[in-house]
Amino acid sequence: MQKAIDVEAAKPLNVSAEAVLHAGELLGRRTALNRRRLVVLALVFSDVLLAVLVWEMAVVVQSIWGRGALSDVAVATVASNVAVWVGLRGLLGLYPGYGLDQVEELRRQTHAVIASAAITAIFSIFFQVGDLLSRLLLISGFLGLAVMGPLMRHFAKQAMIRAGLWGKPVVVLSFGEAGRRLVRLLKKERGLGLRPVAIFDSRMAPVKGQIEGVPYGGSVSEAMGIRWKGVDTAIFAMPHTRREHLVGFARRARESFRHIIVIPNLDGVTNSAVVARNLAGTFGVEVRHNLLDPWTRRAKRALDLGAVLVGGWLVLPLIVILALLIRLESGGPVFYRAERMGRDNRLFACVKFRTMVTGAEEILQRMLAENEELRKEYSRYHKLRDDPRVTRVGRFLRKTSLDELPQLWNVLKGEMSLVGPRPYLPRESADIGDTQSDILRVYPGITGPWQVNG
Repeated sequence: MQKAIDVEAAKPLNVSAEAVLHAGELLGRRTALNRRRLVVLALVFSDVLLAVLVWEMAVVVQSIWGRGALSDVAVATVASNVAVWVGLRGLLGLYPGYGLDQVEELRRQTHAVIASAAITAIFSIFFQVGDLLSRLLLISGFLGLAVMGPLMRHFAKQAMIRAGLWGKPVVVLSFGEAGRRLVRLLKKERGLGLRPVAIFDSRMAPVKGQIEGVPYGGSVSEAMGIRWKGVDTAIFAMPHTRREHLVGFARRARESFRHIIVIPNLDGVTNSAVVARNLAGTFGVEVRHNLLDPWTRRAKRALDLGAVLVGGWLVLPLIVILALLIRLESGGPVFYRAERMGRDNRLFACVKFRTMVTGAEEILQRMLAENEELRKEYSRYHKLRDDPRVTRVGRFLRKTSLDELPQLWNVLKGEMSLVGPRPYLPRESADIGDTQSDILRVYPGITGPWQVNG
């Protein structure tokens, strides 16, 4: 007979299940439903508010640079587009959108804007009202939604995370270290919206009744005998389990969980562009190597050039001011050129503002030879936390990352990109390891995940 877990009316079933209940993490069905409705309502409200503000700004742009007043058709189109855009986001699963990573989330938001624009175009052609719609108004509005939509959603999610509203409870079914890694990941990446509230593991039985701060519920087999209320998702983190055993667990889990996520044994396989494939009833995973697509590379290069040509003029006064400060403090050259590995392992001179005293490389080698702790720190991070070679202006430039501004010249020359992997020094080639062939297939970036994560 199945056991039921519900915080509103629960009876102790066994020690493991009772520990799960007393952790206060499991939500009753009614509580979970109310929380989900509140999250959806907050997201819809924020999107409606953003859409109204964006279209209001588009109207202002049209009134300043456009010709003539808006027609009644244009006003009706703008008003209806708010509902269409929000409705499309709902159809694409963005309310609430639990379990979507940042790439997939951005892709769906972009699709909503494009589809909304396409619907407007079809409407204008079908009803022959194209002449009554301002091109400037439409371009401003849809461009504003494409840029501001992801930002508004990010801030809304962060606000709900701080308020304890974001996320749905999930149960982790694991075997060994894979479960620990998954729990740590889900607790770190709270934006995914998957909150582990219980973990069942057939290998580890912790003394304190918790694994990585999540209540331990017993073995995986015990989880199958519980009828969960308010928890509809189970994640199998058992990549090394034999296929027939995993299939049996997943089949039994269908009786208790509406959604089942299985983590396959694909360690080391890139996951930035992976999609599931149904091959005549056989499950497959397609790994797309977009770096081999010439049109993708051309589009990225066009975006780099456009951003540099437009943004370069805006930051030019700042570059001049920083150059003067560097010259006034320590004299000598303003820029520092270091040989770095670029795309296809071609060496290039990476330009940065000089943030150190002259002869910094020789000083570094002497410091590393004399101090083992500094040598370990530099070996791990490729930089020193308290580097005595850095000047006062240099510390400010590094803290604000303004020392990277001159690399816009490298982007313009086609040696770097605005976003990409870290530009490695030639002597660091051995430290990159097996991923070097992937890293050096693209241009290094001024910014990227490595730079942002420090």
